[in-house]
Amino acid sequence: MNKELMEALDILEKEKEISKEALFEAISNSLVTACKNHFKSADNIRVDIDKNTCEFHVIATKEVVELEDDVMDPAIEISLDEAKKINPEVQIGETVEIEVNSKEFGRIATQNAKNVITQKIREEERNVVYNQFHTKERDIMTGVIQRRSGRNWNVNLGKADGLLMESEMVAGEEYAPNQRLKVFILEVKSTPKGSKITVSRTHPELVKRLFESEVTEIKDGTVEIKSIAREAGSRTKMAVYSNNENVDPVGACVGVNGARVNAIVKELRGEKIDIICWDENPGNLIRNALSPAQIINVFADPDEKTANVVVPDNQLSLAIGKAGQNARLAAKLTNYKIDIKSETQAKDAYGFRMEDYMSDDDYEYYEEDEMYEDGEYDEAGETFDEGSEEE
Repeated sequence: MNKELMEALDILEKEKEISKEALFEAISNSLVTACKNHFKSADNIRVDIDKNTCEFHVIATKEVVELEDDVMDPAIEISLDEAKKINPEVQIGETVEIEVNSKEFGRIATQNAKNVITQKIREEERNVVYNQFHTKERDIMTGVIQRRSGRNWNVNLGKADGLLMESEMVAGEEYAPNQRLKVFILEVKSTPKGSKITVSRTHPELVKRLFESEVTEIKDGTVEIKSIAREAGSRTKMAVYSNNENVDPVGACVGVNGARVNAIVKELRGEKIDIICWDENPGNLIRNALSPAQIINVFADPDEKTANVVVPDNQLSLAIGKAGQNARLAAKLTNYKIDIKSETQAKDAYGFRMEDYMSDDDYEYYEEDEMYEDGEYDEAGETFDEGSEEE
């Protein structure tokens, strides 16, 4: 029996990753529970288990009384004559330890003991799953689409299912059972029914993690992703910086013939990705963020987190982007509120040509008491330039 028990524990530890310590604890608790059901009390019960052989003993500690008639509760008391059979030197008032034969337990006590072990195994299974996926929180995993649950989808992640809610799906993306796709582990919660894992296909960190897994220079820390802004399913802008002057951060992310970025675009079902160089100078950063539009000048206020941008008349629509997307993503990427004006609009607003006021290579901070509201773009991209073609 001990050999079979040891084999069973080995299987549970290997297949379900439940530690033997937890299983030994479950066995001990089950025997104590069985004693409580059999003797109506288990306060004086101790279980000794040899973890090498799985041999176990249930020990009851009993107080010695003088006569058999003085024994009020046989579960916790024993007469002196019976006690001397165990320890000839024992005296009245002392205690002796007696081994309890677990085979004498009744059917109900045995069933309760079995339930205790089963419940412990289930708890440990839930803990193993939670601990495994909790370490994966804010990371990506490959899942398999299982089935639709209302407007949501269940995604098999191995030992558990993740929930891809409608709000975390990319608009226009279609899913089918048995389809494999990468998801971002948004949140892992422990519940009485098991781990609740929420996954996402829209989170900006999904793109970041994909680049970390695809680009060696990002994985080893040579290239850093400083900022990322995403409109899932449409376009992502990402600012990268190299800690090694000999490594081009944009080139490393793009790869030879675009191999690296194309692999990520394929995973994201054709989502466009703009990769720009990070710059500590906010003017340069905003200029890069608004690419591919040409910029005449950028006047940035780092205290107010605002910037006035002047572009050639024929570049205004390009700088703003379709439905304001390019400006909106640039605002998210740089964390600046950006006011974009064409050269003609800037001349009317400021009364001079900005390119004459500041050279193309000189992006100093611009401080002005009066700020102009028309054409400002915040991170939500709610406002549009009144004079732009997009309006």
